Amino acid sequence: MKLISEISRLTQLPADAEHFLRSNSQQLELKRGDVLLEFDDICNYMYFIDQGFLRGYYYLDGKEITSWFSQENEFATCFYAFISRKPSVETIQALENSLITRISYNTLQSVYDQFPETERIGRILTEAYYLKLEERFLNIQFKSAKERYQNLLEAKPDYLQRASLGQIASYLGVSQETLSRMRASI
Repeated sequence: MKLISEISRLTQLPADAEHFLRSNSQQLELKRGDVLLEFDDICNYMYFIDQGFLRGYYYLDGKEITSWFSQENEFATCFYAFISRKPSVETIQALENSLITRISYNTLQSVYDQFPETERIGRILTEAYYLKLEERFLNIQFKSAKERYQNLLEAKPDYLQRASLGQIASYLGVSQETLSRMRASI
């Protein structure tokens, strides 16, 4: 199970905790376009992407705004709704046929309660999420649209093959026309 491999890469996982996770997680096959979480629903799951590509988006003035992408060997969820237990501010959608492993909020809390050493995993994942979020904030706040596009080209060039032009444009905070002009100039 890829989820266990990824967790083991982060920290030593006790055998009984590994067994608990294997027994209490589910694998799902998603088709391109399937929605994992709808806006305004409570997010009950943390997802690990075995294969595929997901995005999180919200609506602003009737337009979809992509807030994040996640791919193989990454975790994905609406962290706000998952942690706060409040309605989601975003929708999570598969952009490709995907294979994911999901762990429920209650299962995760049980793992932490029964195996306190697994809380380290939660801390490591939270730190990684925070760094990604801070990097995104700094890019949007202090970089030009062209710099944001160049950063994306360098850091995640495959996103340009896996997401639509409109999704990439909204992720970068520009119009499709602006993105097209930037692509032509580079």
